[in-house]
Amino acid sequence: MGADEGMIFPVSPPRMASFWMRNTVIPLDIIYVGTDGRVLNIHANAEPYSERPLLSDGQVKGVLELNGGRAAQLGIAAGDRVAW
Repeated sequence: MGADEGMIFPVSPPRMASFWMRNTVIPLDIIYVGTDGRVLNIHANAEPYSERPLLSDGQVKGVLELNGGRAAQLGIAAGDRVAW
């Protein structure tokens, strides 16, 4: 995945969410986007192949995946607004 690429997973209806890294070969930043369009929490540099659940801190309307470490490089933090 390129530095300025990612994947967005819309969640409808909004709900608690969890992701895992099974079959994922690179570390990812998992960014949970709350119902208000703001970042709830980030699991940075999620471990490849891990089956450990990475939980949201509340109900989400979307989940954004970026290359591991990219959220920190871009200064993305909890409370930031996300639009797609």
